[in-house]
Amino acid sequence: MVKIDVRKGMPSRKLDRATFESRMRARFTDPAFEPLQNEIAALIEAAWDGYAHSRKSPHTQQAGEDYSDPDYELSVDWVKTKQAIDAAQQKHDDAMRQKRILLINGSSRSDQTCPGEMSKTFRLCKTSERTLIEHGFAVDFLDLSHLTSELGRQIHPCKSCVSTAMPLCHWPCSCYPNYSLQQTDDWMNEIYPLWVEAHGIMIITPVNWYQAPTGLKAMIDRLVCADGGNPDPTSTHGKTAAEAKEIELKGWDYPKHLAGRLFSVVVHGDSIGAEGLRRGLADWLTDLDLISAGSLAEKDGYIGYNEPYATSHHALDDDDAFQHDVRTAATVLARAIRMQDEGRLAQPDAGLRPAAPK
Repeated sequence: MVKIDVRKGMPSRKLDRATFESRMRARFTDPAFEPLQNEIAALIEAAWDGYAHSRKSPHTQQAGEDYSDPDYELSVDWVKTKQAIDAAQQKHDDAMRQKRILLINGSSRSDQTCPGEMSKTFRLCKTSERTLIEHGFAVDFLDLSHLTSELGRQIHPCKSCVSTAMPLCHWPCSCYPNYSLQQTDDWMNEIYPLWVEAHGIMIITPVNWYQAPTGLKAMIDRLVCADGGNPDPTSTHGKTAAEAKEIELKGWDYPKHLAGRLFSVVVHGDSIGAEGLRRGLADWLTDLDLISAGSLAEKDGYIGYNEPYATSHHALDDDDAFQHDVRTAATVLARAIRMQDEGRLAQPDAGLRPAAPK
């Protein structure tokens, strides 16, 4: 077997006490905080203690008999998210429950913040939501514009644990929250169960410079743990890189935690990149072992092509064909889920896997 080799060499990013305090105080610049300097100093002192001692997960509990190391102390936050995912999977598998579709607004625009105007994507989502409900589905609307318009909504970046070894990437992600670095309020802990409970996923998004908008891309990256992620963090005793490498080299089965769900993708732009992003999103969802609901469920196009931004909502008002195609994409997804539920739509590659890495 290959020798386990964990490469090190990047410089430390540890802050000294003065820099830490400077960054903390920058959060309290509003004049309303001026009478609270003693309280702020005490808060900074407590935060420094957590930072200096690297208390990533200050609240833990023993894993229990369902894990390979029952005595390992798991983060309470991770345990709660895992329990929510397990409950969502049970609901997903309950044949007596109403089928659910997760409808995702990929746009970061909101009339509740700087743009001052709602996004066309939001409008298309609400059109699709009505269509899906008319077909008898429950709809969970995940509006990623809340990342820019709502206090305490964040999706932290993926740290690419997979690139160390697949078993180091836990399902659900255990990288956050990291209280010592104040990387908290991670929305993914609520988003993972929405994906698990859904029978279908519909993503509607604009294209930003040939790519997915920032919030949508952040969610995509953080869903890497659904594609082969390790459901037992005790097997690697948290983030022990050498243990994860050893497990992977012995053979890893890459569990597909969202396999079999159906999807639809709609991408719109104003001049460039819509087709490329639509293909990229479809490829990503297919790699997760989700199933396209069909060619009409994948739509890309342009609204007000090379016309002024100031009149783009009018362009959408007048574009009956694009609105029709979006409703069609929602209808096709609904029909495909019904067919799957009735046993008339199967996943041809179910149970098969590509060749394992050498």
